[in-house]
Amino acid sequence: MVPRNNKLWLSATLIAGIILVSFTVFLSKPGTQDTDEERAEAALENVATAQAAFHSERAGYGSYWLSGGDRTLGNGRALDTAGVEDLRSIACPDGWVAAVRAGSSIFMRSSQQNDIHRLGAGDAARPGCITAEAVEAMLEDLGWVDRTPVAGTPAEDRNGSSPFRPAYHITPDQHWMNDPQRPFFLDGLWHYYYLYNADYPNGNGTEWFHLTSPDLVTWKDEGVAIPKYTNGLGDIETGSAVVDHQNTAGFGKDAVIAVVTQQDAGVQRQSLFYSTNGGYSFTAYQGNPVMENPGQEHWRDPKILRDEANNQWLMVLAEGSKLGMYTSQDLKAWRYVSSVELPGLGVLECPDLFQLDLDGDPSRRTWVLAASANGAAEGRTTGVAYWTGAWDGHTFTPSSDRHQWLDGGPDFYAAVTWDDPRLTDSQRMQSRRAIGWVNNWDYARKLPTVDWQGGMDSIVRDIRLKTVQGKATLVSAPSESLARLEGAPETAGPAPIGPDGTPGLPVPTGGAYRLDLTLERSMIDGAAGDNHPEALLQLAQGGSVFATVAYDFGKETASVSREQPPGTGADMGQVFTGARSVTAPARDGSVDLTVFVDHSSVEVFVNGGEQTLTSLVFPGLGESSLNLVSEAPGLSVKNAKYTPLLSTR
Repeated sequence: MVPRNNKLWLSATLIAGIILVSFTVFLSKPGTQDTDEERAEAALENVATAQAAFHSERAGYGSYWLSGGDRTLGNGRALDTAGVEDLRSIACPDGWVAAVRAGSSIFMRSSQQNDIHRLGAGDAARPGCITAEAVEAMLEDLGWVDRTPVAGTPAEDRNGSSPFRPAYHITPDQHWMNDPQRPFFLDGLWHYYYLYNADYPNGNGTEWFHLTSPDLVTWKDEGVAIPKYTNGLGDIETGSAVVDHQNTAGFGKDAVIAVVTQQDAGVQRQSLFYSTNGGYSFTAYQGNPVMENPGQEHWRDPKILRDEANNQWLMVLAEGSKLGMYTSQDLKAWRYVSSVELPGLGVLECPDLFQLDLDGDPSRRTWVLAASANGAAEGRTTGVAYWTGAWDGHTFTPSSDRHQWLDGGPDFYAAVTWDDPRLTDSQRMQSRRAIGWVNNWDYARKLPTVDWQGGMDSIVRDIRLKTVQGKATLVSAPSESLARLEGAPETAGPAPIGPDGTPGLPVPTGGAYRLDLTLERSMIDGAAGDNHPEALLQLAQGGSVFATVAYDFGKETASVSREQPPGTGADMGQVFTGARSVTAPARDGSVDLTVFVDHSSVEVFVNGGEQTLTSLVFPGLGESSLNLVSEAPGLSVKNAKYTPLLSTR
């Protein structure tokens, strides 16, 4: 734990080590250092002046982000930041830290010191109420990436006998997995659970399997934390766990309280389990169930959050085609307060409710309600639907009847989101993390995996609420922490895309890697509408294409299609082989694609995550390869980067 002294330091040795290894984006340029530093010093002096005025007026400090929309420090107005590319300041009751990107460097200053420091040279002081993790998140907002390698292994050396075993995604060593349960941070570790069935396929019932992680990249199996069939109310299904810092439930300060669905003889009830050892094992509350079924067939998956504005605990419960809202003072006695009818999406599951600042602006703080749903009526499969709106302590009011989808692929379900309690209040409202179950109930029990079943979890994503095409939209990006898995990249481009391929593309050395592509379309004789302007990224193994990621410049859509697993005898059905597409307009004739491949999964992020597509895949045996083809003239790849990824298994 970080000691909370009046004056804490970011270790010069640590930052210098990180900068030398990781901060390749901001290498110093000869002849510009003094100018960059002078501009940075002027901008940071303006921050210090503004913070002093803010503190004098409000007895506190303000946050600011030049490119991110937060103008709290400037009372809604922009600060004078002439000559710097970006500026970020975070604050707490006792002080502030600020950083600017000027030229090729990042400079920092804080309320604890008057002089500035170039990142990687010298100590940067911070007030005790701002953690090192908050400062690191601030630096990430300015483009810094921690590439300190994890203790991983080459992806092809991963544990597990199945060729489909992922290298860097969460899977059980054996048996069945499904729904993720929202992580929480306690005693220096992230604690995460997923539904697990050690009796699959011969026995039913799930329980909570526990993992811990210091970084949300590397994970340690801790075993079953809440076993099934122990209290006469059935197995342990989806729910949520919270850390009860104020001992509202009476099990002790910082007890971990899990409220979960238990199902017995087809009846779904909500039960409470508590842990006094940090979430490693749980005890059933003797007063279970804490919520008796009122006669509903579908009544499950409680999501609990702290509603500080109304001094209460809030639960969202999936109730068929609606979501019920309940409140409590002690996590035991729950009172129904309202519901939201959401027709046309089948039986809703795994709800979520949280706040984010739209476009990073605290004055546009917005509630987001989400649920796993069935999109068959829209020509989709299952996924995670969401609505933006307002919560008044009693009722959620959607801004629109129309929902959006968090992911457009076929295999992103039961997703959970969470924030990092180590960040400042303003940072926690600007982004969250998310993880989902990579599978689909249409074919979940048909997967040709051998040493485990149930698919996997997605990579951890960072989500923000941004205005995209006039709508408040959840934008997903791969977590920056995944950079610690990266090996040496290979780059290519620019190059034309032809019917036989694209010259110079890197050749994958294994089945776990990241691709970053920028595709462009040029005008042909002043008109580009007479051809079929689609680029096809073909992912292959053993000479056989197993998945195709496409972008159609004419329709402005990105899509993923898959082939049946070769040589396994498995028939995954039409839901598996059908192409899934999303609308993603190009930007000035170009589109950015980031593709994460991990043996049996493909996750695609379009234009910085404005759209995503997540899919299970099942390649054949043999060497990995890829090709980028198009039958249309005028398409090219501006740049391509292939990065191998380590295994965390």
